[in-house]
Amino acid sequence: MNGPSITAATGSVSMPTDGVVFEISADGFPVARIGDIVLGLVSNGSGDFFLASAWRITKPLAEVRRHHFYRHDGRVKDEATFHLRAIETAEHMRELAAFSRIQTRMSASTPWGGSQLATIYAEGIVSHSTSGHGGFHLFPDRNLQVDASVRSAGGWYEEDCEWAIVALTFPELFTGYERRCANEAARNTFPGYWEKLRGSQLRPGESWSKDRAEFDRTHADDWIVISAITSAQHSGMTEVVATRGGGREFQREERRFLVPHEEYGRRGRFGFVIDLARHAVYDGPLSFVGWSARAA
Repeated sequence: MNGPSITAATGSVSMPTDGVVFEISADGFPVARIGDIVLGLVSNGSGDFFLASAWRITKPLAEVRRHHFYRHDGRVKDEATFHLRAIETAEHMRELAAFSRIQTRMSASTPWGGSQLATIYAEGIVSHSTSGHGGFHLFPDRNLQVDASVRSAGGWYEEDCEWAIVALTFPELFTGYERRCANEAARNTFPGYWEKLRGSQLRPGESWSKDRAEFDRTHADDWIVISAITSAQHSGMTEVVATRGGGREFQREERRFLVPHEEYGRRGRFGFVIDLARHAVYDGPLSFVGWSARAA
């Protein structure tokens, strides 16, 4: 497949559309048809976009409207990204059709409840769906092929993150799109395994869980905000509750501080670290309802 060519002067996109039909909907947003699936680039009204999808819309794409879509498939940066996602989806569906996955019903008890639908990827590799969750089950001989550092003793791998372990252990059973998703999931969730698999070290900013572990180590003795509210008594300030290391155990000591709104708005993705040189302990009137100080 040739790469995309984006025409900057007009904002239009020219790229291969094998298996994809692009159009503008009746409501003025880009749509794409891939077999029985229709995708739409829908605005949330605040300048951001998300990928919407629907199944078996038979009317012409130019007549499709926003209310025809019923599924939200995540944020999308812009129209060029929407085109790429549509083409990637078509590629995924073509590869999927070439596999011999078998959907069936089988009586099985899983860690998430009784199996309602099973998909057999290959002998000894089965994905189960239940009423609330799901995941893979690997038979013992298959499970032994999983790296010991991430191997589940019972051969069960839940569908949120652990499925990536199965996909990276048996990549020949997954589409290119699925392998890319699995690679990203493992990089963020199982960084040690990812590094061993890829033979390279992740740098800061490349793995959520590795960065989180480093943050926790660095700030284990610092006061980390666990709750915040706009101060009712001090204009422009945020009243916060913090604990050592950000722990939330019932017996852990809590302290209140006042932090300027603008500064608190720049907090990092793992929390706001109190600077005792600038943020004084606050014991004035409460903005939190029902809060009372707890001493360790």
